[in-house]
Amino acid sequence: MKSNPTRRHFLKEAGLALAAASLMPKMTLAGGLGLAPDTLLVLGIQLYTVRDDMKSNPQETLHQLAAMGYQHVEHAGYGNRTFYGRYDAVTFKKLLNDLGIDMPSGHTVLHAKYWDTAKNDFTDEWKYTIEDAATVGQQYVISPGLDEAMRRDSDSLKRFLDVFNKCGELCKSHGMKFGYHNHDFEFKEQVGGKRLFDIILQQTDPGLVVQQLDIGNMYLGGARPLDVLAQYPDRFELMHVKDVITAPDGKGEMGDAYETTVLGTGILGTQKIVQKSKAGGKTTQFIIEQESYQGRRPLEDSLKDLIAMKGWGF
Repeated sequence: MKSNPTRRHFLKEAGLALAAASLMPKMTLAGGLGLAPDTLLVLGIQLYTVRDDMKSNPQETLHQLAAMGYQHVEHAGYGNRTFYGRYDAVTFKKLLNDLGIDMPSGHTVLHAKYWDTAKNDFTDEWKYTIEDAATVGQQYVISPGLDEAMRRDSDSLKRFLDVFNKCGELCKSHGMKFGYHNHDFEFKEQVGGKRLFDIILQQTDPGLVVQQLDIGNMYLGGARPLDVLAQYPDRFELMHVKDVITAPDGKGEMGDAYETTVLGTGILGTQKIVQKSKAGGKTTQFIIEQESYQGRRPLEDSLKDLIAMKGWGF
């Protein structure tokens, strides 16, 4: 693949940033953080951050992320037994391995259509999803969303949350964990007079369904991360690390007033949130995600986000 001055300059900057980051505290065994000695902190990036780049050239995009210093990624691009429409699980794993990247987690929505009520079992399509996740090396299969039809009736919701528990058992049989990732509606909506988010946490077995707390999405839903962390101190193994600002045009990512931005430059107080979560010991997977860029390149902001997290002790 031919290089160009812009790309060479970008990779040079990434190399300098990586060298600087090497002087900062490492992602390492966290005995000094109040965690168990064998607890490994993972710092990664959700590839939705660079979704357009992944669509046009996944291999080059992953190469640039690796050059910055990213060692872990989380996908948001699986369907029809392929990752990003190009790679089967074995091929994608090799691509990641060749770049020195692990993929501990990935996002695939567990839709109601993947549960066969008549057979009381998952469909073959969902079973293949779990098999491919295991093949590519995931430790977590994360469902980022909940069908709207499941959010209208308490009984329907509770029945489907039991499917979540069953998926936890399925993932466990493959050496993985199943998890749920919130957006904003879980905090905005109520079912039977109770906040949807609370129902999800109360109706799922913590031993079978882990939670990935998206601190930006929840802010858009009117909740505050530190409050939720205090309410549920032991439920969040994973976190989507974000910062937010007021959207310049008043139309944010979810139709409200806010959008994401470079970590440490917004109004969320991200540094305090992630350091509290890290010190608490339960959260071990910290995944950077940014969805708006205020006119900058997504890869450019991905580097800035990594530098910010390194500066905060990761």
